[in-house]
Amino acid sequence: MTITRYREGSKLTLILDGWLDTANAPKLYDELGARLNGVTHLVLDMKQLQYLSTAGLRVVLAAQKQMNRQGRLTVTHVSQAVMEVLEITGFVDILDIQ
Repeated sequence: MTITRYREGSKLTLILDGWLDTANAPKLYDELGARLNGVTHLVLDMKQLQYLSTAGLRVVLAAQKQMNRQGRLTVTHVSQAVMEVLEITGFVDILDIQ
């Protein structure tokens, strides 16, 4: 998985490309841990994300919890395949998906 980041003031956008699975979830977790200081709006752009596993969901949930304390999280450009995972798991009810 490739993570591309853009920072505009207190807004951080992470573009996720590839598979967010057991092998790659720690990479996103570490990226979030290193970059969320001072961020009030986190955007996870999933346009190029092809697969999302439960390990990836755990990292997204951890990001949501962190951002609930310091701002907000928005998930954008979700593919149909990834949206099905979010719907089945109930994440559509807790995430701001645009």
